[in-house]
Amino acid sequence: MPRKYPFIIVGGGAAAFAAATKASDLGVKTAMINAGLPLGGTCVNVGCLPSKHLLTVGDELYYPSRPRFKAIGNGHEPAFDFRAAIQEKRDLVNAVRGRNYYDVLASFQGLVELHEGKARFIDPAHVEVNGEVLEGEKFLIATGSSPKPLPVEGMDTVRWLTNRTIMELEELPESLLVIGAGPLGLEFAQMFAHFGSKVTVLEALDRILPREEPEVAEELQRCLEAEGIEFHLGVTIERVAEADGQKAITFRSGQGAQRRRSFTAKATILKVSELLLAGGVQANTADLGLEKAGVKTGRNGFVETNDRFQTAAPHIYAAGDCTGKLALETVAAKEGNLAASNALEGAEHTLNYDEVPHAVFTNPQVGSVGITEEELMRRLKVCSCRVVRIADLPKAHAIKEERGLIKMVVDPNDARIVGVHIVAPHAADLVHEATLAVKFRLTVDDIIDTVHVFPTLSEGIKTAALAFRRNVSVMTCCVG
Repeated sequence: MPRKYPFIIVGGGAAAFAAATKASDLGVKTAMINAGLPLGGTCVNVGCLPSKHLLTVGDELYYPSRPRFKAIGNGHEPAFDFRAAIQEKRDLVNAVRGRNYYDVLASFQGLVELHEGKARFIDPAHVEVNGEVLEGEKFLIATGSSPKPLPVEGMDTVRWLTNRTIMELEELPESLLVIGAGPLGLEFAQMFAHFGSKVTVLEALDRILPREEPEVAEELQRCLEAEGIEFHLGVTIERVAEADGQKAITFRSGQGAQRRRSFTAKATILKVSELLLAGGVQANTADLGLEKAGVKTGRNGFVETNDRFQTAAPHIYAAGDCTGKLALETVAAKEGNLAASNALEGAEHTLNYDEVPHAVFTNPQVGSVGITEEELMRRLKVCSCRVVRIADLPKAHAIKEERGLIKMVVDPNDARIVGVHIVAPHAADLVHEATLAVKFRLTVDDIIDTVHVFPTLSEGIKTAALAFRRNVSVMTCCVG
């Protein structure tokens, strides 16, 4: 007879653990089935935690030799050991995985049982793992996603890197080509440029960070190019090959990739030591037997759900990256928590994705929340926006920081703030004031009326709000 559980979670990452925590809080006996990445999923093993650690290592290596202040002279060049950096990353991941996942699992006091192995649905009520059949009343699919191979001639014959494998290299590559100019690609591009690799980025679309505001993309590209990273936008990659330890990538430039043609007749061949693929993902749903459970999937295997995280089989829910929505650890965790509450308590929770902040952890960082100017125009056919340069803030003068901007998007009908998009040092921290403004429907006057600490970069949000009411280019810093 199969073991029976009120709740079975397929996955072991952020969404799965948030759901398991909710189930434990409710006293519900739960089985968690995990395969692929170790417990903790992408974030702790190959995503947020290790990459942000190594980005900080890169900053500590790169910027001390390039001081902004005359008083520091020529700065100093720190010693760097790439293998030691990778080992320190491994030690960090192992420690946090133990503390934040295995120890947490133990704290559930037996309410959540871990099964290490590949799950496969037999029918809508049963899954098999390691030859054992488990029966569940409610299920959550939270298997995450993984890099998608590029459909280009030669990719199946070339050793290429992903976010999972690039942080396990034993030697620092002399040169690195990054395919994809989204958050992942840009973070690794700057990381390895700071380590000392010659970095080139290829992007099929005509700008980096295509989901961000154009001003944000342009400013970040300017900052990264100033550090020696080379960009080729609007490219079509024709083939890749490998010989004598070098990867050769053939591509054509222009802005015709979207139309499957290029405006450049002559092809460019670029040879590099390593190739990082950061251009797309697919859901980890293959071989789960979802069709036997009545669960539907769409393009790239992403699980189809309604706004309450239910699949086509009403007793089976899905959350996290496997649903193809916002691929963020924070979103996965929130979705997992809400999905578990809906499944186990009969709630009908939804998530407003317009209120979710996100960041790119380059230097300077990108922090964004709410909708863009283009999206507001699509919804209302009218928009009001202002852009403030970080270089114009009193704090920026004090610390000699010229990089960055803040763009505020406002509904002109009621002056309500619907989007804030930031390029700045610590933008990932600065964006939370903007997140509260969007979430609680604050107006520009609410921000103007709020006293901010002086001098700070966060004053830029107040300055952006003031820009809707006055000419901030001739404004004293004591305007109140």
